Amino acid sequence: MNLILFDHPEIRQNLLPFTFTRPVAGIRVGILTLAEKWEKHLTLKASFSTENYLSEKFSLTTTSDNLWINGAVCPTPELVQAILKLKTDEALQQGEYLIAARCADTNIPDLKAKKSQPFSAVLTLIDQVWKIYQHNGAQIREDFSLLTTGRKSAPLTDEHTRVYNPSQIFLEEGAKVKAAVLNAENGPIYLGKNSLVQEGALIRGPFALCEESHVNMGAKVRGDTTVGPYSKIGGEVSNSVLFGYSSKAHDGFLGNSVLGEWCNIGADTNTSNLKNNYENIKLWNYAKGGFKDTGLMFCGLMFGDHSKCGINTMFNSGTVVGVSASIFGDGYPRNFIPSFAWGGAAGFTTYQLNKAFETAAKAMERRNIALNEVDKAILKKIFEDSAQHRAWEKKS
Repeated sequence: MNLILFDHPEIRQNLLPFTFTRPVAGIRVGILTLAEKWEKHLTLKASFSTENYLSEKFSLTTTSDNLWINGAVCPTPELVQAILKLKTDEALQQGEYLIAARCADTNIPDLKAKKSQPFSAVLTLIDQVWKIYQHNGAQIREDFSLLTTGRKSAPLTDEHTRVYNPSQIFLEEGAKVKAAVLNAENGPIYLGKNSLVQEGALIRGPFALCEESHVNMGAKVRGDTTVGPYSKIGGEVSNSVLFGYSSKAHDGFLGNSVLGEWCNIGADTNTSNLKNNYENIKLWNYAKGGFKDTGLMFCGLMFGDHSKCGINTMFNSGTVVGVSASIFGDGYPRNFIPSFAWGGAAGFTTYQLNKAFETAAKAMERRNIALNEVDKAILKKIFEDSAQHRAWEKKS
């Protein structure tokens, strides 16, 4: 079988700004991305059916026996078994959504043209940006079991580190902990390959620290938090997800938030995750073209790839920032900041594409990764498409 993870168009729109730069299945929730989960469960390499401008980086491969799976769905053992039982031209659906289909189709299968059967068990569907952090704790537990069952943790040798419930703490090769507190009583703690927990850090599970990532000295990390590969955190972090290659290295609070890749949060930056009147938080929704009620009391910052903010930045609860924005200055900036915005509460100008390329190239070079022509073409497409949201350009 040939595994293809597809973007449902409506879900893709709801997951912007994170799907500006990746397929839906490229989203990290738990320890792994959605694509990595499916690859491990099925022991197949995935390709992607996504937007045309992303297709060179995230390519599509088709054969005469394709297994199409909705990239927003988190796998479960029950679902995997149901999918593996599918015969040619059979499909699984739940409600209006196609979950999976097995066929020779070279485009997303038409549910009406397949012999479809309902899948009635509970599914976790990442179809809104806030569901990334909302389901993160449960997905850490699922991924922890997937990655560690039948394996032995690397030893935790530091005599000055205090651990609670050590059976739920797993260190990959090269992971180091120095004089920290690891409390896995409420959920597992996973420390990826060559990761580092520095002196005085306080960590509660569920928590995932992925490959080559760091928890800095004195950090306070509450549960349901994932720090993706090659990232750094410091200060206070609660129920948040960093996709990878991002840094929130200093003091300040980040809660109920999601950071994409190649982001940087300035020192002493704080995110509000609760309104003073305790009302539900509304988030900018690209599909609606306006603000959407999350139904949640707690929601912080949604921060797209390559975006940065200066020191002492203050974000209101329910702030959405697009791709490659640069935010700085006094006061609270607006709670929807378009891609390639430059400024803050005092107003914005456009972060010109050539300057954005320069910054992205320097940030990526620090991780020995080049900003190539494919990446530039993706950013250029986002720059052009996001112009509609940069209202100041229409006034100039």
